[in-house]
Amino acid sequence: MLKLWSLTFCLLLTALMLAGCMEKFHFAQEEENIALNKPSSSTNKTRSQSLDSISVVANPESIPVLVNKQHKLPENYSPEDLVDANIPFIFKEKSEKRKMRAAAASAIEKLFTGAKKQGVNLLGVSAYRSHIAQTALFNSYVKQDGYEKASTYSAVPGTSEHETGLAIDVTGGDGRCAAEECFGGTKEAKWLQKHAADYGFIIRYPKGKSAITGYTYEPWHLRYVGKTMAKKIMSRDITLEEYYHTVPVNK
Repeated sequence: MLKLWSLTFCLLLTALMLAGCMEKFHFAQEEENIALNKPSSSTNKTRSQSLDSISVVANPESIPVLVNKQHKLPENYSPEDLVDANIPFIFKEKSEKRKMRAAAASAIEKLFTGAKKQGVNLLGVSAYRSHIAQTALFNSYVKQDGYEKASTYSAVPGTSEHETGLAIDVTGGDGRCAAEECFGGTKEAKWLQKHAADYGFIIRYPKGKSAITGYTYEPWHLRYVGKTMAKKIMSRDITLEEYYHTVPVNK
């Protein structure tokens, strides 16, 4: 009887020790994930649930293609007609960030020229981004602010309009407020709000529409969709999602 009790006690003690080791291992693994900027198991679950609702766009080459948190580009997609947009940028070096699809590049050149004729000087900040570049950028924001906050102002790789070659971030000629909220009150932002559609562009992420677009207000983010569609969207003060009657991304 004593031997049986001793054996039972030893087995119970061993089980408790193993449970403690497993808990320590799980905690250590979570710490390693944070240190290496890897998602925790709970974050993985959240991301998995959100990815379930994402569909792959059927025609990524279409000029008015909808790319957002619910509609992603095909894997390894890269536009075939990228060219350097002949406009001034905030940087001098050669970079893929100067590139746009041919139609969009031609349109942004005309927009910059038209703005300058009216005394409004603009600079490009960032146009095309490859999937690799978007991945690096998004990961840096996640490291800085965490996944949830980063996803309110930066796109998960594959869901960024910059990867389409149809979007560009711009700023005023002095280079201040580049991709910053303060750009919204400038004369350049006001001019774009009024005239961007004349050249086929929309303000893609308008003020007060974050529940629909999934992103905070970005008065500097221009998206080329063509003049006809742009004028309909801007005159009605709606988003691309509302134009297509899609479900708001945060619903």
